[in-house]
Amino acid sequence: MDENSLLTISGVIFTLIIGFEMILSHFQLRNYYYWKDTLINLFFCGVNMGVDLLCRGFYVFVLFFFFNHKLIGIANPFAYWLLLFILEDLMFYIEHSVDHYCRIFWAVHVTHHSSESFNLTTGIRSSVFQPVYRFIYFIPLALIGFNPLDIMLMYSITQIYGILLHTQYIQKMPSWFESIMVSPSHHRVHHGSNVIYLDKNMGMCLIIWDKIFGTFQEELPDEKVKYGLKTPIKEEYHPTKLIFHEWVEIAKILRSGLSLKHKLGYLFMPPGWSHDGSSKTATELRAELKGSPPKVKKALEVS
Repeated sequence: MDENSLLTISGVIFTLIIGFEMILSHFQLRNYYYWKDTLINLFFCGVNMGVDLLCRGFYVFVLFFFFNHKLIGIANPFAYWLLLFILEDLMFYIEHSVDHYCRIFWAVHVTHHSSESFNLTTGIRSSVFQPVYRFIYFIPLALIGFNPLDIMLMYSITQIYGILLHTQYIQKMPSWFESIMVSPSHHRVHHGSNVIYLDKNMGMCLIIWDKIFGTFQEELPDEKVKYGLKTPIKEEYHPTKLIFHEWVEIAKILRSGLSLKHKLGYLFMPPGWSHDGSSKTATELRAELKGSPPKVKKALEVS
């Protein structure tokens, strides 16, 4: 199966599944969907696809350049596809972590987190400019000997899985599954603006990376997930402001009289970093919760 066939088939399936979840939410009075929010999600998906098409010729050329100078090759087809899945998921984890811990990249990724709703269409609420730089994380895969077309096919497969995680209808998967794979419960945590949930569960398919690198957080029964940003955007349905609001704030800082060192800090340090302590990063906010009630404190220690 090629990437185009996969996307066509998955598009039909997603339309049916999303429609079913919308109807179920409506008749069960769960209010998981709001028309304005859903339309914004679809708009961001369309813009992302447009940017991807504009950039595709360039990044395919770059990936094939490195593939043609590959260091090794993998002959066994089973090992080839298994390693491609594992290594591509690892590269996504690295990319996703950079998007969360470096403000200039957070300015791109923030659109995916700005919705205060959480449903299947949130999964297609894309970081619209991510295709401009995403291919950089695939260069090591091409150097190892993975064909760029296979890299993009595998990325589409993992993205499809990632979209399915954006649901509140599945509470918990079997424990064996949740110990290895990212589940809807894990990903609800990732979209939470609760302090203990910020910047957690970065994996796309495999949750093992979060457990290895210390970014794992269980969804707590006593800590209901609050979706959206720590500081919500006032005009939450204004597409231009949703895309560019972080860039506007960064531009204000760069035009200020701060030193070059502080300006670079606001560009490359995690969101919330400040030179004078006027705002705090997720790590700093969690540190302030050490004196919280025992259940929260225990959760923080575990995470």
